[in-house]
Amino acid sequence: MTRAQRKQDHINYALSTGQQRRTGFDEVAFVHQSLPNIAVDEVHLQAEIGELNWSSPIFINAMTGGGGESTSKINEELTILARETGLAIAVGSQMSALKDPSERKTYEIVRQHNPNGIVLGNLGSEATVQQAKDAVEMISANALQIHLNVIQELTMPEGDRDFRGAMDRIQEIAESIPVPVIVKETGFGISKETAESLSHSNISAIDVGGFGGTNFSKIENQRRKRMLEFFDDWGIPTAISIAESHKASIKPILASGGIQNSLDIVKSLGLGASAVGMAGIILKQLLDSGLEDTIEEVNQIHTDIKFLMSALGCRRLENLHSVPLVLSGDVFHWLDVRGLNPESYSNRTFNK
Repeated sequence: MTRAQRKQDHINYALSTGQQRRTGFDEVAFVHQSLPNIAVDEVHLQAEIGELNWSSPIFINAMTGGGGESTSKINEELTILARETGLAIAVGSQMSALKDPSERKTYEIVRQHNPNGIVLGNLGSEATVQQAKDAVEMISANALQIHLNVIQELTMPEGDRDFRGAMDRIQEIAESIPVPVIVKETGFGISKETAESLSHSNISAIDVGGFGGTNFSKIENQRRKRMLEFFDDWGIPTAISIAESHKASIKPILASGGIQNSLDIVKSLGLGASAVGMAGIILKQLLDSGLEDTIEEVNQIHTDIKFLMSALGCRRLENLHSVPLVLSGDVFHWLDVRGLNPESYSNRTFNK
């Protein structure tokens, strides 16, 4: 099977397996504030991610590329969506184009249609420094995502089986390329141990890529003769992974993994994220309803975020890191037994 065919399989299976809604956000609740003392037009949605300044806390996370004309069309429409709504956008893994130059156009189209936007490149942790430089040059990337996908690779019939030296390669890339490096998981979550290790490197941010959204184990299992079903329920739910990473790392935390709506976004920010990536839900909306409706939906989500922040008395995104939250159920239990003091979220005080 070619890489292009595999990319198309990934899209088809991602849509058919869907979003699981096992992120943990339903066990996170804000404490209502009856005197927020704020006007909606005072709310600002600008996000600072290290040296990057984004006009929105939402970004379109890595999805596709390298799958021929079909993925080129998807990337074109996602790029127009990003341009028209002020979102940053990440491309899918560029390794396909580095190994097959005919696939470069499926990625280059992103910069062509969004010459002034924030565009993130993407490679796996097996990449070399030269490949990282080539990926950045290919799309004039403002930053480079390096994805960690051990479970997907193990489940993938033709996947990698050797994961040695990833941290050393990430560090070398971060020291050698001219743009920030963001390390991201691909649906199984970043633990406090991993976040702490990454925080000692020269990377700029960590994207938790938590469990509960698109499940790449289920996707790859559809392509196997003998399924590895034990990986289908493997991972750290997104809400928990945000909390673990935020408490363990000095780096900015990006939230992704099954985030579906404005309330999930604001809860992610409340748990410690600085920005929020959306992928599967945007792709489904785009393919089901078309580009114009998806642009309208993203604009409405921006309005919803401002309403939610107004209800909490928050003028800026970073204020959400101090509003009181109550955690319950499995989210509370997990953080409690991991020694991460879930009660501390309930006792936070935000001075408006």
